[in-house]
Amino acid sequence: MNKTILEEAARRFGTPCYVISGDDFARRANAVKEAFGENTGLCYSIKANPFLLKYLPDAFSYIEVCSPGELSICEELSVPMSKVIFSGVNKTERETVNSMVPIWQRRKSSVKPEEYNKFYRDKFHDYADPQKVIAVSAEGAVTYKALLYIPSQAPSQYYTEDYKPGLQLYASGVMIMDSCADLLPDYFNFVRGVVESPDLSLNISRELLQHERQIISANLEKKIKAELERMLKDDRENYEKFYRSFGRQLKLCALDNYGAKKEQLQDLLLFYSSTEKKPVTLTEYVSRMQPEQKFIYFASGDTVDAIDHMPQTELLKDHNMEILYFTDKADEFLPDMLQKYQDKPFRSAIDGDLELGDEQKPDETDSYQEGFAFLKEALGDKVDQVKASTKLRTHPVCLSSEGPLSLEMEKVLSAMPGAEGAPKSQKVLEINADHPIFATLQSLQEKGETEKLGKYADILYDQALLIEGLPIEDPVAYAQAVCELMQ
Repeated sequence: MNKTILEEAARRFGTPCYVISGDDFARRANAVKEAFGENTGLCYSIKANPFLLKYLPDAFSYIEVCSPGELSICEELSVPMSKVIFSGVNKTERETVNSMVPIWQRRKSSVKPEEYNKFYRDKFHDYADPQKVIAVSAEGAVTYKALLYIPSQAPSQYYTEDYKPGLQLYASGVMIMDSCADLLPDYFNFVRGVVESPDLSLNISRELLQHERQIISANLEKKIKAELERMLKDDRENYEKFYRSFGRQLKLCALDNYGAKKEQLQDLLLFYSSTEKKPVTLTEYVSRMQPEQKFIYFASGDTVDAIDHMPQTELLKDHNMEILYFTDKADEFLPDMLQKYQDKPFRSAIDGDLELGDEQKPDETDSYQEGFAFLKEALGDKVDQVKASTKLRTHPVCLSSEGPLSLEMEKVLSAMPGAEGAPKSQKVLEINADHPIFATLQSLQEKGETEKLGKYADILYDQALLIEGLPIEDPVAYAQAVCELMQ
């Protein structure tokens, strides 16, 4: 071989590298054929060196293939099928040929649902069938085929750092990347599957992949979202099953980067409805809003049952207002990030002013104000304000907050690691002036029983904390105070 050619190859590809002479390869193959005689046909197995196929001399009578990629190479080089030998154990030629065509390359009409499911279970090591199968075939700037799966349940490590998202990426039958995360947006990273494109090089560079990814990813995102929207509309039961597994991921990604993707995701979110007694979308909520209703009302808590019994929701329920129940930790941050939906702002049920139009105005008499002032003095820095409630109907007391930090957000921040210095909400103790307990407080004040009135203040404050699911400072002292008042 010409020395100049070898030196040029070394400069272009680096060393070590392999340089093969097609002429020398053909000469050696003919020598082997002559050694065995005319009665022996030579077969070339391309598994080790598929790139040599283009240099095959007439000495080879057969070509052995044992993978879809090898078969596609033969097809691209117009190798006569009469010369192709399909390898396989205990399989007929037809079975071997079918098995060598990747399932994502076959027409969707020719693949049975159980075949799709088996491929998913075997390929991605899941014992359960997928919830949805999405087959994609695209031609254009980038030609590719994809087979995507929405799992029926979240993997055990899904919401941990150990979870490795991404699709398997193939080029002409050869896998070039096991987990290509760039092909999916983060909010759809639960999707598993494969993508194959003949437009990709086997030694694809990161720069080229970035260009191709933008095209493929944008299309796959549309396909996945369209399938989820179809499920939401036509197969609600299955969508709610999907949402129980992956809804949190949609919420977290709606919050990420200051809500950069909220427009793409907000229509896919579900929240439990106080009136419908089931999960509903924001679109469904807005469509049922009363003509005079200004806000999307929500209430936060640990469970649906806990929120349903919150004293602060009484006024809204009296007005037959639908309330969205936020039970996920991520829910607490959504109103601030979404701000509004279809021009309807979000408003917490525990906010001081619900703007219903007919809230009962608190009494402004001196006796009322003196009572609230004494309660504030008795509680000290525990609360920022004591006032008459406009929301309570049957309950004597509740807590609300002022400022940007809500009570639920305080709980979320306090539960985080290293939360000793976490900010606290500005707590407001709301008293139901129509409740018998308030008459008792006024009577104690008139009699000058300040010590007993102080105990009542502590008890009411601790009760308000318990209602909100917040810890009380001294449970033993609370129990003793209750017992003393019961004597």
